[in-house]
Amino acid sequence: MKIPVLLLCSAVTLTWGVAVKQSRKFPDGFIFGTSTASYQIEGAWNEDGKGENIWDYLTHTNPAAIEDQSSGDVACDSYHKYERDVEMMRELGIDSYRFSIAWSRILPNGLANNVNEAGVAYYNKLIDEIVKYNIEPMVTLYHWDLPQRLQDMGGWLNPLIADWFADYARVVFDRFGDRVKYFITFNEGAQICYEGYDWVTKAPRLNMSGIGEYICAKNLALAHAKAYHIYNDDYKPTQGGVCGYTIAVSSFVPLTDSDEDAYAAELVNQLQWGLYTDPIFSKDGGFPKELFDLVAKKSAAQGFPRSRLTDFTEEEKAYIRGTGDFFGVNHYSGSFASASLYTPQPPVPSPKDDIEIGQFAPDDWPQAASFWLKQMPDSIYIVLKNIQKRYGDVPIYITENGWSTHEGIEDEGRVAYYRAALESALDALDEGINLKGYYAWSLMDNFEWMAGYTERFGLYEVDFEDPERTRTPRKSAFIYKQIMKTRTIDHDYEPESYVMTIDEGH
Repeated sequence: MKIPVLLLCSAVTLTWGVAVKQSRKFPDGFIFGTSTASYQIEGAWNEDGKGENIWDYLTHTNPAAIEDQSSGDVACDSYHKYERDVEMMRELGIDSYRFSIAWSRILPNGLANNVNEAGVAYYNKLIDEIVKYNIEPMVTLYHWDLPQRLQDMGGWLNPLIADWFADYARVVFDRFGDRVKYFITFNEGAQICYEGYDWVTKAPRLNMSGIGEYICAKNLALAHAKAYHIYNDDYKPTQGGVCGYTIAVSSFVPLTDSDEDAYAAELVNQLQWGLYTDPIFSKDGGFPKELFDLVAKKSAAQGFPRSRLTDFTEEEKAYIRGTGDFFGVNHYSGSFASASLYTPQPPVPSPKDDIEIGQFAPDDWPQAASFWLKQMPDSIYIVLKNIQKRYGDVPIYITENGWSTHEGIEDEGRVAYYRAALESALDALDEGINLKGYYAWSLMDNFEWMAGYTERFGLYEVDFEDPERTRTPRKSAFIYKQIMKTRTIDHDYEPESYVMTIDEGH
C-alpha cells in the first residue's frame, strides 16, 4: 500500500540535508569523536582471567542465532591491537573516543569480591595510550555484555542487580576516573530490556513478553541512579568529571497533522525512550504518564491483579530524578507513526500491543545494509528538538550515529549519510539546542550483534579473514577527517588519495 507523506510534526516538513550547500561552522569546543563497544571489537573472550558474558554464552551455545554463525571471540582483536586503534584515532584527528568496559573482564563473575587485575591493566594501557595523544576518553560502563553468572541469577530482572552494578561502577570510577572525565552508565536501555527480555533480538533472548521489559526498565533506572550518586558524591569532587546516560532515540513523527497521529507519535516516543529517560530527566520523574496509564488499563483488562509496569515509590522517583549530567543520543533513523498503521499480531501481552501504534518508512528513503536502517531526512534535528521540548536545555551528545554497508572502501552511501546527519546537527545548533558533541559509529567494522559480520559500520574496513585484522580507511574516513579538521561540511570535497597520515598535533 502506498501511503502519502503529509504535513508532519508540528508543521515541520522533511527536507534532505544533503542538498544544503551553504558553509556553516561547528562552534569552538564542539567535540568530534568515534564510538565502539567492548564485545564488538576486543576479542580475547577468555584471556587473562576474563569471565564469560551473555554474548559469549549465546554465540557458543546457539551459534545459529547469529546470521553468519560468528562470534566476538576474536572480533577486531583490539585487546592485542589497541595501539593500532589509537593510531587510527590520530589519523582521523578525533577529539574524543567513546568505548565501553567489559564488566566480566574487570569482575569475572560480575561481583566485586574478585577484581581481575589483568583486565584492569588492559584498560589502563588503553586509556593511557588515548590520553597520551590528547584524546578525551568517554567510557560506557555497560554496553550489553552482562556477566553470565549474573544472568544465571536473573540478570536485569533481579532487583539486586542495581547493587551489583553500583559495586562494579565504583571499581571503574576508582581505577580509571583520574583520567576519564566522561562516564556513561548504560547504552540503550530499550535494547537491553525490550530486545533482551521481550523481543528476542539481543542476548539473553528471553521471551517474557509484556512483562520482562517493564521489570528491566525499572531496575535499570535504579541501577543508573545508584552509580550516578556514587560518582557524584564520592568521586566527582576530586575527579571533576560528569556522568550521563545514553539512549537510542529515533525520529518518530506523526503520519498526518491530526491530533490522533500526534498522540500516536508521542506514545511511540514514550515506549522507545521516554520509559528510560523520563525517570532521569523529566521535571516530575517516574515513568511517562500516558504509557503508564495505558499499561495499567491493558493489564486490568487482561486479568492481571496489578499493572505489568510497576511504578516507582515517591522516594525512588526523587532518588532517580536529576541523575544525568548529560543526555547521550544514539540516533540512526526514524519513521512515521499512526494508529491507522497498526496491525494486531501476537504476542499478547506485549509493549507493541499495549500502545497499538504502527510505523512506516517510505520506500524512497535510502536503504542501508541493515534492514532496519533508512536515511530519514532531518532526523537528527527532529530528535534533538523533541528532547529539548521534553527536558529543556539538557546538555546533549550524539554518542552514536552511522550507516551500514557491505564490504568495500568506496562507501558513498555512508558519506552521504554523514554529511546529511551533520547538516541536521548544524540546524539544531543554529536554533540554540545544547548539542555538545558528535560521535560517529563506528571507528571500524566490528561484530554487529545478531548480524555478525554481514553488516559493516566502520570508518575503517577490517579484514576479518586476515589473522592480523588489517584496518583500511574507507572514503568516509577521509570525509569525516576533513569535516573535523575544518569544522565545516564541504559537499564537493573529494580526497586526493586514500593514504591516511597523522596530521601535526595528532
